[in-house]
Amino acid sequence: MWRSCLRLRGGGRHLLNCPRGGLTASEGPGPKPPARARAYAPPAERKRFYQNVSITQGEGGFEINLDHRKLRTPQAKLFTVPSEALAVAVATEWDSQQDTIKAYTMHLTTLCNTSLDNPTQRGKDQLIQAAAKFLDTDTVCYRVEEPETLVELQRNEWDPVIGWAERRYGVKIGSSTSIMGPSIPARTREVLVSHLASYNTWALQGIEFVVSQLKSMVLTLGLIDLHLTVEQAVLLSRLEETFQETRVRALVREDPTCRRATKPVRHNY
Repeated sequence: MWRSCLRLRGGGRHLLNCPRGGLTASEGPGPKPPARARAYAPPAERKRFYQNVSITQGEGGFEINLDHRKLRTPQAKLFTVPSEALAVAVATEWDSQQDTIKAYTMHLTTLCNTSLDNPTQRGKDQLIQAAAKFLDTDTVCYRVEEPETLVELQRNEWDPVIGWAERRYGVKIGSSTSIMGPSIPARTREVLVSHLASYNTWALQGIEFVVSQLKSMVLTLGLIDLHLTVEQAVLLSRLEETFQETRVRALVREDPTCRRATKPVRHNY
C-alpha cells in the first residue's frame, strides 16, 4: 500500500510517494510496550534533533514526521490532525525552528496537543460555555465616558463590528458605559450558543482560544466569518491600549521630563 508523503524542504513543499512501511520502520520491529502518559506541560527549550519535517496520511488523519520519528503529544498519543491544511501549518511550525526548539512559538501545535490530549477533560458543551461567557464582558461592548477622543474612537471602530454581528445573526448586542457591562438578551445568548454548537471540538478548541485572547466573542465571530482579518481583530481588541500608548508617547515628546518607565494600563472589567 502507498500513501502520499508531504515533505517540507528549504521552505518549499514537495509531494513524494512513500511506501506505508518506509516511514515507520525506524520505530523498530515487533510489538512496542505501552507508552506511559506524561505530564501535560510545554517542554523546555531544547536542541533541534531532526533535519526534515514531513506529512503522511494515515488511517486516523494526517501525521507529522520529524525525520523518521512520528510526532507525539505530551501524553504520548500519536499526533494526528483531521485536515492536510492544519498538518501543513503544524509542520511549518516545526520546520521553522532553528537550532533550538521553542515550544512557546508553536501555537497551533499546542492547540492540537490540547485537542488530542484534552488535559482538562472538557467536552463540547464546556468549550461552548467557556467561549460564550465572554459575551458578558466583551471588549467591544464596554465603553468609556471620557476622554471624548477615546469615546469617538470606540464608537467609530467598534460600533460597525457590533452592527455587523447583530445583522449577521439577527440578535441584539449593544454596548454600555456601566461597570456592569451591557445586558445581553437571553435570545442573543441562545442564538450564538446554537451557532457555536455547529462546530466540532477541534474548531471549538481554536475558537475558545481566540475568544480568550481577544476577550471578545464579537471580534472572534467577525474573524471566523472573514469579516475581519487577524490584524484587524487584534488591533480592535487593543484599541484602548493603543490609544493610551499614543497619548504617553505624545506627552513624552512634548515634555522630555515625563520620560519614565510608565506602562499604560488596560482596563479589565
